[in-house]
Amino acid sequence: MSETNNNFEQEDFEKLLNEAEENQQNVRPGEIVTGEVLDVKEDEIILNIGYKMDGVISLREYTSDPTVTDLTKVVNVGDKIDAKIIKIDENSGQVVMSYRKMLQDRGNEKLKEAFEQGTTLTAPVTKVLSGGLSVTVEDTRVFIPASLVSDTYVKDLNEYAGKEISFRITEFNPRRRRIIGDRKVLIQEEKQQKLQELLSTLRPGDVVEGTVKNVTTFGAFIDLGGADGLLHISEMSWGRVDNPKKLFKPGQKVRVFVKDIKENKIALSMKFPDENPWNDAAEKYAVGNVVTGKVARMTDFGAFIALAPGVDALLHVSQISREHVDKPSDVLEVGQEVTAKVVDFNEENHKISLSIKALQAPARKRREERQDNGEEYADVDINAVGKKLAEEAEAEEGSDEE
Repeated sequence: MSETNNNFEQEDFEKLLNEAEENQQNVRPGEIVTGEVLDVKEDEIILNIGYKMDGVISLREYTSDPTVTDLTKVVNVGDKIDAKIIKIDENSGQVVMSYRKMLQDRGNEKLKEAFEQGTTLTAPVTKVLSGGLSVTVEDTRVFIPASLVSDTYVKDLNEYAGKEISFRITEFNPRRRRIIGDRKVLIQEEKQQKLQELLSTLRPGDVVEGTVKNVTTFGAFIDLGGADGLLHISEMSWGRVDNPKKLFKPGQKVRVFVKDIKENKIALSMKFPDENPWNDAAEKYAVGNVVTGKVARMTDFGAFIALAPGVDALLHVSQISREHVDKPSDVLEVGQEVTAKVVDFNEENHKISLSIKALQAPARKRREERQDNGEEYADVDINAVGKKLAEEAEAEEGSDEE
């Protein structure tokens, strides 16, 4: 072969070499490049990144997920993978790369954008902590404090484990590794929207069905379909309610009507007007009627008798017996059934007065009945009998004066 041909071949080889070098990527640490998987081992991935050296990703740099222990089960030869250049190791002839750090960079960018624009993100809960939840966005962790998980107290955060939740970034400081998410604000906004939609159609007097959401000592909160209304303890029944928790349980369906709407607050009631026990009270409890009820509560001046749910009457201590009674508790017990006569009815003020004494026979009549029955006092001290009759007469006269 001539010297001229040798020169041409040398020039062609150098030209091809130069073109190959020009086609190679000029990679630098910190850059993110795309490579094709040449080989996969349990703990290592080899990539062709178009450079004179191959890229290598270790299991540790591929994922932080402890459940992934074999890369051959998650990556295949021929796959395209984006990864971040960590360093170029001339000694080993490899480019050390990280898929995990690439995800973190992208995650930070995504979180930064969401923070600046106030957009909503959705991500899985990867860890339940004592003080909140940890969610992962592109391998970047976001902490959601327990106080920002919901608009109500969450007793057990484990109910969110593994679930996807939506949140908004309220603090972004990746240098301090402080990225805070807020789920509570989304719940509040959704509730406010539903409340406004409900208020646009709801009117006082409307009868609606709801679900008991929460029960307190003063009332129950009823979910009306996205918005809550308050059923106060005083509106639960025409009768007396001492403990709402004995009447209602969360999840229970109830029929209520809208009593009032003030601004964004909905007041509910179960005291339906057509069920008002005072509607026919004038006939049932007219003066002179004899009624039966149970002792509901007592004071020193009298006992309150429950005639029906929402209808209580006063039995004054002076009307309990024709004999002297110091206080009602001396002769009556709560829950005891009594029969009495209606002696006063005030429909306007919803007041009824009762008397047991009015049903008891006067002393003179009792003496006559004893005589008619042939009762004898032969074995009884005459003076004592006279004294007793005198006391009865005085009591009778006093009763007549009353």
